[in-house]
Amino acid sequence: MLALAAALVGFSKTGIAGTGSLPILLFATVLPAKESTGALLPVLIIADLFAIRFYSRHVEWRVLGRLAPWVVVGTVGGAVVLWFVDDTLMKLLIGVILLAMLALQLWNRLRPKVEAPQPPSGLAQRSAAAGAGVAAGATTMTANAAGPVMVLYLMLSGFPKLRFLGTMAWFFFAVNLFKVPFSVGLGLISWHTLLTAVILIPAIAVGALIGRAVVHRINQRQFELATLVLSGVGSALLILSAATA
Repeated sequence: MLALAAALVGFSKTGIAGTGSLPILLFATVLPAKESTGALLPVLIIADLFAIRFYSRHVEWRVLGRLAPWVVVGTVGGAVVLWFVDDTLMKLLIGVILLAMLALQLWNRLRPKVEAPQPPSGLAQRSAAAGAGVAAGATTMTANAAGPVMVLYLMLSGFPKLRFLGTMAWFFFAVNLFKVPFSVGLGLISWHTLLTAVILIPAIAVGALIGRAVVHRINQRQFELATLVLSGVGSALLILSAATA
């Protein structure tokens, strides 16, 4: 099951980002919820390296610059939450986080569209970056679940699929590295979790290669639809797992 989860991590990083919720569910099923967040983190970093290798030329650095300070705030806040919650509450928290992210995505897709939208003002851009950055930092620290936040933010920015994937790759590589000292300090990463990640490298590589092949064979609309649908499925499954725990 962990090998399947690792392959899905690789696929989500280089192909359809919406599958990123499914590995969270699989890791949280096999391992205690808090421990699963630490065990998954090295796997995510390895998969980030594959994504950077494939899409390093397709990145919007200005967007990452706007997000960076707010992600730091959210990550620190998420680390404080992890210090105080127990395993049962952690699983429920993961489910609630993903439910909220799914609701935001559905709202964005279903709300009435304005025929001639005005470009967002500088204040609106900064406000959106602040909200997305804090939410991404908090959700990635507590549940490795910032994917839906960034999916929504980058899709609202109108990024084509390769720039979307390149920006996501560099964003999560930097954020996941930043999380490592917090996870080590909280006792969530050990030599055992690092060894597990090394053993799973072949599965990560297979998923990453499949993801790259798929993304080059679908158009922009198919890419967006698949990303949102799979985000919703993964979120719903995790919420069900939390509710029945």
